[in-house]
Amino acid sequence: MPKFAANLSFLFADRPFPERFALAAAAGFGGVEYLFPYEHSPHDIAEWLQASDLEQVLFNLAPGDWAAGERGLACLPHRQGEFAESVEQALEYAVVLDCERVHCMAGLSPAGVAEAELEATYIANLRYAADRLATVGVTVMIEPINSRIDMPGYWLDDVAKGFRLLAAVDRPNVKLQYDIYHAQIIAGDLARTLEANIGQIGHIQIADNPGRHEPGTGEINYPYLFALLDRLGYAGWVGCEYRPLTTTEAGLGWLKK
Repeated sequence: MPKFAANLSFLFADRPFPERFALAAAAGFGGVEYLFPYEHSPHDIAEWLQASDLEQVLFNLAPGDWAAGERGLACLPHRQGEFAESVEQALEYAVVLDCERVHCMAGLSPAGVAEAELEATYIANLRYAADRLATVGVTVMIEPINSRIDMPGYWLDDVAKGFRLLAAVDRPNVKLQYDIYHAQIIAGDLARTLEANIGQIGHIQIADNPGRHEPGTGEINYPYLFALLDRLGYAGWVGCEYRPLTTTEAGLGWLKK
């Protein structure tokens, strides 16, 4: 069975953020991830991790102005300076939290900018981030996110495009973050995609579809996929980035099984 990490931006969200670490450990999780750590001191977070004997698995680079609707900077021309600052910030947090993976959000496609310019900007920014974060042993994740339901206008909204961009970036510490929920909406064909590309996948996330709730509430055959990951020898983490149908605790039956 894979190693599961609780996404604390989604699970136990009715409790203050510092309390979620102990709740995740008590529920049986060995690691945690979340969207952004930057509202808290990295040293405070490190204490919460240590107190609950949890591993910090993943967090995201700063996305720009999230409250205003921004969803990443990597593809945006003329924002490279801000992107570079976000890399330095993430590097500091990754070192203190002993975190080996950070997710770099691509951003929304801006109006009036050619696709070629967006891609060139993205590739240059990813190479910069990869080279800087390689100095502390961190791998950069890129994640295709569906633009049909969850994030309209997101630039990296195709799984095949994600694998193509890995080749274009050409850095050993850049991997694909395969979110099975998003991938099901984008293209389906989950098992064959995992089988064909497992060596390029550095992190996996899960939620069922439709609804983005816990495994077992929708159409995705998660027992089959978990067994497949074992057969493929996947040794990474599986992040539980789903919205509980009721409460986190009530929806953890799938994990106990």
